[in-house]
Amino acid sequence: MRSLFRLLAALVLCVQPALAWEYWGGDRGGQRFSPLTQITADNVGTLVRGWEFRTGDLDARPPEVMKRTKFEVTPLFVADSLIFCTPFNEVIALDPGSGAQKWRFDPKISMAQRPANRFVCRGVAHWTDDRAAEGAACKSRIFTGTNDTRLIALDARTGKPCADFGNGGEIKIDAGMKLEWPGEFQITSAPVTGRGVVVVGSAIGDNRRVDAPVGAVRAFDARTGQPRWIFDPLVHDSVEAGHSNVWAPMSVDEERGLVFLPTTSPSPDFWGGKRPGNDEHANSVVALRIETGELVWAFQTVHHDVWDYDLPAQPTLARIDTGNGMRDVVIQPTKQGFVFVLDRDTGKPVWPVEERAVPQSGAEGEKLSPTQPFPTHVPPLLTQRMTADDVGGMLPGIGSAACEKLLAQSRNEGLYTPPSTQGTIVYPMTGGGVNWGSAAFDPVNQILLANVSHAAHLITLIPRDQAKGFNPPPGHDFGQQQGAPFAMSRALASTEVGSPCNKPPWGETVAVDLKAGKVLWHSTVGTSEDLAPLGIALNTGTPLLNGVAITAGGLVFTGAMDAYLRAFDVKSGKQLWLGRLPVPGVANPMTYLWKGEQYVVIGAGGHSEGGTSIGDSVVAFRLPRQGEAVSPLARLIDRPGGRLTVKAVAGGLALVALVASLCRWRRSRRSRSA
Repeated sequence: MRSLFRLLAALVLCVQPALAWEYWGGDRGGQRFSPLTQITADNVGTLVRGWEFRTGDLDARPPEVMKRTKFEVTPLFVADSLIFCTPFNEVIALDPGSGAQKWRFDPKISMAQRPANRFVCRGVAHWTDDRAAEGAACKSRIFTGTNDTRLIALDARTGKPCADFGNGGEIKIDAGMKLEWPGEFQITSAPVTGRGVVVVGSAIGDNRRVDAPVGAVRAFDARTGQPRWIFDPLVHDSVEAGHSNVWAPMSVDEERGLVFLPTTSPSPDFWGGKRPGNDEHANSVVALRIETGELVWAFQTVHHDVWDYDLPAQPTLARIDTGNGMRDVVIQPTKQGFVFVLDRDTGKPVWPVEERAVPQSGAEGEKLSPTQPFPTHVPPLLTQRMTADDVGGMLPGIGSAACEKLLAQSRNEGLYTPPSTQGTIVYPMTGGGVNWGSAAFDPVNQILLANVSHAAHLITLIPRDQAKGFNPPPGHDFGQQQGAPFAMSRALASTEVGSPCNKPPWGETVAVDLKAGKVLWHSTVGTSEDLAPLGIALNTGTPLLNGVAITAGGLVFTGAMDAYLRAFDVKSGKQLWLGRLPVPGVANPMTYLWKGEQYVVIGAGGHSEGGTSIGDSVVAFRLPRQGEAVSPLARLIDRPGGRLTVKAVAGGLALVALVASLCRWRRSRRSRSA
């Protein structure tokens, strides 16, 4: 009997932490998998809204400030609370069952600054001090970074700053040089913790200058805030060597004592003549000793990057079946749609990676790498070249002429075509493939899942003598790249009506069997309903910067740039349910169990760069309680195709009217030209 009790106790200890969502990626290694099974493929269609919490930003902040926000947060479920940060770095704790606010901390960042990557906070980190007495202040801590580069430690129970950490609970991160403007240097992703250390990266304004702020990763003692180590992906022989940083989420292997860094491309993004060679540990997965910062290994995914193909995704730590036994690995998805699978101890590829010749003849002064690494076993998650056959847009035949002309005039030799003064098609785009939402891994079914975006950018280099006073066309991102002989212009390759030049879908969830090296399914995610005029809902998919959450109930949950949370079947990719949100949820969902009920939660605050409506909500869904009434209209709307059914007449008439109007416009142009 005593042995049985010990076994039951061990099972409780093993299972209980997994029922929470204690880290930004679900666990330290970012698998985004929950063992919860209450919500299943059979009952997910009955989900109802459990609660909605509004941060108040929409009412309290000026509209011009809210237009510079991205609500990308994933809450943690720790200390019997749901804890998250707002785009303005306020940290809020909610009751998990009701969504009622328990505490709130405001770091009071300035609204006058203009952060290079907009106002954004993807999440916070949690750490428990095993040396502190039970009930001691700050035994359980929340760490958060800010848009004005502070690292702050809070008591997870009260939200009060930890007085013994740094200066009254915070550390100011020094950029190491004078900034061009407040906001050039910021922290956007959650810190990570392990072995008594807290590690934080930074985000830097792209394409401003060669001598950008140093992108060093910094580690501090989690108790005192004393500096532990600094790691710079590049060695700087001169100020003109460029700088690489880590803005994306990091991962930790506590048992091995390793922290895994996804590093960026060096500055500036699109011309690298002053940083010859492969740029050391830029564009790399880097494994460091978390206690000392010692380099263990590094694997580079792009040599001498001039395409802004940095690593935006959290390295996913998983144990996979390789076909030759189980193996601990690091899975690194990329913007190009590649999936690199590396041995966790050595960094060597589990399956072969080939160096293949890529297009050459870069801009004047450029020194391109003649080859780039291509994984051979796991296929790319999306196509990697756009041709004339791929041109389509939102509605067939409308706006395609502009795209055909664009392709004919631009360099377009496939993946790694170098930037040029004539204009280069970069496909996937610099925000395409897998982005900060990262991948997810189902250890039960041994399936990797990731959201991908399909779109192209037009990158144009502008000679320095033409850059001064250059007035970029509408929709073009312009960067001076000071210190380089070229400035740059970047724009979405789009039709005359603003949709991507390539045919839909523009956003998909992709499932991959890593062992077999086979894509299992693609599912289109999102419609044009909340982006197109008149609310026309076309099944185009939307760009997907965010990621997914997987459950042992056989479900995949994801948001999109329309205002829905969706559930898919993990094995087939079939959409099973969608729940309406106040505004789009361009964030990673999460799930937890509270008092016997499973909740699925997503931040729904919109995304200013994506052109969505802006809000300030966190929304939770759960199964109906016994005797709880659900309106027939809600059931109709919150199911696959339900929203389309409700709006069928109005949407259909609007679409007919739009097409008729465009046809009349085209006929009138022909008659005038005749």
